Amino acid sequence: MQNPFQDLSDKLQGIETLLQEIRQPNKTPAQEQLLTREETCNMLKMNKATLWKHTKQGKLKSYGIGRRVYYKRSEVLNSLTPLKK
Repeated sequence: MQNPFQDLSDKLQGIETLLQEIRQPNKTPAQEQLLTREETCNMLKMNKATLWKHTKQGKLKSYGIGRRVYYKRSEVLNSLTPLKK
C-alpha cells in the first residue's frame, strides 16, 4: 500500500502540471491565462491589500485551488473602466 502522503504529493504534482500547461501562452490564448496574486498586482500596479479589497467588493473575481488564488487575465482586463475627463 502506497503512503497517503505520496498519493497527495502525486495529485498535487498533477495539478501543478495542469496549471503550468494552462498558463503557457503557446497553448492558451493570452486572454484566458490564469494570473497569480503577485502577477495581478504587478499588472494593475497595486499592492495585495488593494487587490484583496477589490476582490471582496466584487470588482474582481478570484478562483482558487486549495490555498492558491488565481485571477483570469481576461476578467482583470474587463474590470478596467475608462475614466471620464
